[in-house]
Amino acid sequence: MIFDIGNVISRWDIRFLYEKLIKDPDELDWFLAHVVTPEWHFQHDAGRPFADTSAELIAKFPEHADHIRSFAPRFNETNPGEVDGVVDIVVRLKQAQVPLFAISNFSAEFWPPFRQDKPVFDMFEDILISGDVQMVKPDLAIYQLALRQFNVAAHQCLFIDDRLDNIQAGEKLGIAGHHFEDASRLEAHLQALDLL
Repeated sequence: MIFDIGNVISRWDIRFLYEKLIKDPDELDWFLAHVVTPEWHFQHDAGRPFADTSAELIAKFPEHADHIRSFAPRFNETNPGEVDGVVDIVVRLKQAQVPLFAISNFSAEFWPPFRQDKPVFDMFEDILISGDVQMVKPDLAIYQLALRQFNVAAHQCLFIDDRLDNIQAGEKLGIAGHHFEDASRLEAHLQALDLL
């Protein structure tokens, strides 16, 4: 069983942080669409250091320097808690002795402070973080690396991700996928496979 993390195990949205810092809804929407965007953050998942990306962004938007600088030290506030019901499924899979792995698009800098004090990840045999290897989903290379690193064959795996393009990439290599929407649908799928 190979899990994604963001919006599968842990809720994630840049808005969760910046709605605390920018009270005007229109200003918040503009900031998230033009300044601190998912596309900008994706560079961290691909391995770029925050020192570089933030300096570039501050040069473009100097009036927003303080908010941009807040992103790294307050990154965990973009992850306000677990997705309802999923950790229970992970626990049950572990109890059923189903091997658990994860592939996550995640910054190598931001992962250690996020990972700290989250015992759910102690149940995983291995977790591949994109920023560590400078490959990102849906690049086929990260799936190929994961199969080698996890020492599993594609046909043995079920990959759970909230993004359909990531699922489709895994399917090209023969990895069955579950497009995650909520815990109840995932539970039903796993029960149909006699895994729960």
